[in-house]
Amino acid sequence: MTLDDLIKQAQTSGASDLHLEAGLPAATRVRGTLRTFGEPLGGQNLLDMARHVIGTEHWPHFLERRSFDLSRTIHGVRCRINILQTSRGVGFAIRLLSSFQATVEKLNLLPDIKRHVVHHNGLIIVSGPTGSGKSSTMAALIQEINLTEPRHIVTIESPIEYTFRPRNAYIRQREVGRDTPSFEQALIDALREDPDVLMVGEMREPETMRLTLNASETGHLVLTTVHSSTCVEALQRIVSAFPSEIQNAVRAQLADCLVAVICQRLRFRPDLKIRVPECEIMIPTTPVKSHIRNGDFFKIISAMEIGAEHGMWTYQRYQTWVENKKNWFIPNETEAPEPESEPVLPAPLPRPAAVKSAEAAQPRAARPASDTKSAGPIEIEPVEGGLEQLLKKLE
Repeated sequence: MTLDDLIKQAQTSGASDLHLEAGLPAATRVRGTLRTFGEPLGGQNLLDMARHVIGTEHWPHFLERRSFDLSRTIHGVRCRINILQTSRGVGFAIRLLSSFQATVEKLNLLPDIKRHVVHHNGLIIVSGPTGSGKSSTMAALIQEINLTEPRHIVTIESPIEYTFRPRNAYIRQREVGRDTPSFEQALIDALREDPDVLMVGEMREPETMRLTLNASETGHLVLTTVHSSTCVEALQRIVSAFPSEIQNAVRAQLADCLVAVICQRLRFRPDLKIRVPECEIMIPTTPVKSHIRNGDFFKIISAMEIGAEHGMWTYQRYQTWVENKKNWFIPNETEAPEPESEPVLPAPLPRPAAVKSAEAAQPRAARPASDTKSAGPIEIEPVEGGLEQLLKKLE
């Protein structure tokens, strides 16, 4: 089966993720549960898929790092793809993104979330565990600005997941690794690009966090994501990423620039046959800001429980709203997605000397997949040498 066939089958089954591994059948995640289908996949077939998707230009990067992130529209489905080396050979982890344009209404989110993007400066944090729909919520907030206000939006993502068609807003999307070498460099560049809104795909490193906080203090509205299970945990994770001697300054900076923290998780509704988001929303009221500055994060929970009048939501209160909600958006598999304009990519820029030397060291690895089709099937077993051993078998 080709990659298109596998993604088509995953989409038909309503999967959110597709996993491919040599020697194992394909696996899909449907409503949070893994299911396998088909026959075990061949190692050579997966290697050919990886070469085709990554392309000759970036293949040396994969050989050097043993992983590669990209986004691609395959069989009409926007996919976020991670290609990785495992003990068996080459594997894929593919996230199938929504076929419709993400909006607050279509994601069945609380309509009140829209008011947070009215601000013209500050920091909005969207948090949650892996696979909880953070990227979709971020896309919905960006789309809300796009549909209502003429602002200049710059997104920094790794990789780009949702592509936007500019409506009222002027949107530039930059992909780390393709359009900019790092989140840090893109954030430094962004301050010279006259943005009104910055979207940072994920705050991973302390330097990225520092530059993101600085951008939110310099008259920009910044949206970003953090992996956490609660709003308080998201704040703690940001502060604890810095050395202890500067954490007091970071807490003060965070208290001053914060607009909202939205933490979400997904729960399957058997009656609707869809997964719906459940959110916890924290607003930086005066008591909350004081708790952040003093490092008393445990006190924020009490402030959220009594802060309904300020727009705060606990998971329990949000569940009550979900139970009373009547108008649900149910995605229609036959609904035609809104046409999106794929970015027109320029000719690749010259790569650094270190990358060129890596490519020179692997001249045979960059050969087209058609050169290896005459070889017989390869049985991949966990052996020392990994990908290099597999490439030697193909020569």
